[in-house]
Amino acid sequence: MNSTETTKPKDAASFAHRLLEWYDVHARTMPWRVPPHDHLQGVRAEPYHVWLSEVMLQQTQVATVKAYFLKFISKWPTVFDLANSDQEDVLKAWAGLGYYSRARNLKKCADVVVADHQGKFPQTFDELKKLPGIGDYTASAIASIAFDQPVAVVDGNVERVMSRHQGIKTFFPEAKAETKAMLAKILDRDRPGEFAQATMDLGATICTPKKPTCSLCPINEDCLGFKNDNAELFPYKKPKALKPTRKGAAFVIQNDNNEIFLCKRPEAGLLAGMTQVPTNAWNSNQDANEDTTDAPFVADWTHAGVAKHTFTHFHLELTVWKTHQIMTPKIAGWWCNINNIAEEAIPKIMLKVIKTAL
Repeated sequence: MNSTETTKPKDAASFAHRLLEWYDVHARTMPWRVPPHDHLQGVRAEPYHVWLSEVMLQQTQVATVKAYFLKFISKWPTVFDLANSDQEDVLKAWAGLGYYSRARNLKKCADVVVADHQGKFPQTFDELKKLPGIGDYTASAIASIAFDQPVAVVDGNVERVMSRHQGIKTFFPEAKAETKAMLAKILDRDRPGEFAQATMDLGATICTPKKPTCSLCPINEDCLGFKNDNAELFPYKKPKALKPTRKGAAFVIQNDNNEIFLCKRPEAGLLAGMTQVPTNAWNSNQDANEDTTDAPFVADWTHAGVAKHTFTHFHLELTVWKTHQIMTPKIAGWWCNINNIAEEAIPKIMLKVIKTAL
């Protein structure tokens, strides 16, 4: 392919028409989404649902988010309910989704929407961006999907669709601005939210990372990736840097009542405010001791194995030590029955630690 080769739809209306015609038939069913037929009848998405789902979908697969979304709206049906909740309860409900700063910002954002906006989400990109935890992408998605604002929405699926269609050779994420500008020219002004969702669905179901089914694509007739049979080369991304592996230790304390001793992490930093078993001072930038040097008290510690987990920027290997204790340790914390561990605001790495010890 010539490096200067470009393409564009026969016209913007044609591109949007083909995409939306496909979406009207093949739209994915989501618990937070208004189906195309209902939208055409005047039904609009609930902004609270759009916001909640978009925050959950950051770094998390749709299949995982569906159950969490339904749990949240069952427990907190409106933004008022969420604002009136306790942050610890929100963290507990979020446990397992990862990237826990999202949960803390979720609560902060609900507080602001209720206190400063009478429970109504702002409708514009600029005003939405002022809310806690809402960046460019989330603000664009809410403005477009919930309020039909003609804003270009670019997630990973959209990047893939547009980079293949247009033959974009700029590396992502640098190409994001170029992609947004391109989308702004061709999005459907009457159905901008559904145009955004249609592009996402196309990337998720047809224009997939591997082995895209280009022959079924509604916009393949002017797609450079299809024309040149090189769709899988796009989007262009720089090689990822190798993640370092950090090491530390974790200490599982069990008593005669089938309980595990738990405590809270500091309110700042990685996994802030989450529940854990006692551990030591490992973080993304430094290792900690792997032996019992940093144990919370002197005891007959038994080596149980190693628990491994991968965070965004590093791998973690925690050597797990366990002991039996009848009296409550002289450290801040509480006992929790093993069968109730999942009800705590406990991250996956700590669940792995406990499983390793038992």
